[in-house]
Amino acid sequence: MNRTATFVVAAMLTSTSLFAQTWEIDRTHSSVGFNVTHMVISKVKGQFNTFSGTINFDGKDFSAASVDVTIDPKSIDTSNERRDGHLKSPDFFAADSLPEMKFKSTKITALGDNKFQMTGDLTMRGVTKPVTLDGEFRGTVAMKEGAKAGFSAIGKINRQDWGVSWSKSLDAGGLVVSDDVEIVLEIEADKKM
Repeated sequence: MNRTATFVVAAMLTSTSLFAQTWEIDRTHSSVGFNVTHMVISKVKGQFNTFSGTINFDGKDFSAASVDVTIDPKSIDTSNERRDGHLKSPDFFAADSLPEMKFKSTKITALGDNKFQMTGDLTMRGVTKPVTLDGEFRGTVAMKEGAKAGFSAIGKINRQDWGVSWSKSLDAGGLVVSDDVEIVLEIEADKKM
């Protein structure tokens, strides 16, 4: 899992500056998803339905922001119950014995035009490794009850780096499930009052 994004996680910023604000991820309007190549010829999409997190961000300075996210691997959803059961098993996420995945940012760099790059530690199957996500700040909207902020992020990881090692080779070459996994995050967050 080399370069990464939305786990997990472009909408997650926790600033240490005096004017930092805490934003809570709105699960109803957010998605923590992934794409993986199946049998070399197509992509299967999936997502985690249960997650939570905070972003500390002053609305301007990405370098002072931080993100902290927790994901429940039992909530994996690829629109196929049998496949989801296999993904929860020790072959993949071992969701019964390792019921939590985490992402915690370590550095966020502003790139201009509301783009940023976020590096952080992703913990999956009890293994923690750095990942990098390319993100975009989508802006904020004032609401009667507070404010909302939007973020998108994308990245790529190699699942083998976290011990997600189940694999089968095809007779014609290639793998049933690719090692490379694309992370796709769409995050909407609410400012805590």
